[in-house]
Amino acid sequence: MENYILTNQESFNLEHIFECGQCFRWNKEEDGSYTGVINNSVINVKKEDTTIIFTGKSNGVSFEHTIKEYFDLATDYREYKNKLSAVDEYLKESIAFGEGIRILKQDLWECIISFIISANNNIPRIKKIIEKLSLNYGEKIEFNGKTYYTFPTPESLSNATVEDLRNLGLGFRDKRIYNTTKMILEKQVDLNKIKNMKHTDEMREELLKLDGVGPKVADCILLFSLKREDVFPIDVWVRRVMNDLYIHNEDEEKVNKKQLQKLAEEKFLGLSGIAQQYLFYWKREKGKSA
Repeated sequence: MENYILTNQESFNLEHIFECGQCFRWNKEEDGSYTGVINNSVINVKKEDTTIIFTGKSNGVSFEHTIKEYFDLATDYREYKNKLSAVDEYLKESIAFGEGIRILKQDLWECIISFIISANNNIPRIKKIIEKLSLNYGEKIEFNGKTYYTFPTPESLSNATVEDLRNLGLGFRDKRIYNTTKMILEKQVDLNKIKNMKHTDEMREELLKLDGVGPKVADCILLFSLKREDVFPIDVWVRRVMNDLYIHNEDEEKVNKKQLQKLAEEKFLGLSGIAQQYLFYWKREKGKSA
């Protein structure tokens, strides 16, 4: 068992980070902490005032490095918040509401498969499918008396047939996961090459070659794994909040993605992806309590 402690952390709220729609393998414990699987590590994250306590089992990988990389601890979110809060009162309010959000740097392969699964899906079901995939094709890890499973590697997942995947509840996504796994193993799309690309458009073009990866899924992968802060993933909540605040079309479904992308590019100072997360979380959570 290993520990890592961060003190005086202002921009780090567990619920804001793990419940903002960017990740699917973290679950809330009775004490308010969250436990999740990062690569080959099981980690529990607990917050006490402004102190963050990470406890886990890293299986040979540097525990501290895993945490710093995954939670992008080198980034000062105060700079983001100060810059975006000055844009307008709407962003200022949404940032105050979700002040503890951080964008995670998730494993690229896991992020690709997770967001293919997310298409036309809801978060509880996405989480359930990913757990089934991990249970059947991942590696077992024991932690705090419970059994967890790593996310399956491409090699491991290649053992699944389309029918096997369908039986895990993937529905129409079964062939997409099967084909994408094959494409990555055959290096039709090279994940290491994507990681080393300099330009967002280049990365997106490669990701769009994968079966099941459309523009929205590609942008989620770019933001939640590859730290491309200039992208602007658009779903129903993002379209709704952007229309309510800035466009004011009586029929929000008539607001097209190009219009939203252009507005985000002009307004959000190269931080469209960061602004998107604050606005998305604010709109969705306020909608739940309305």
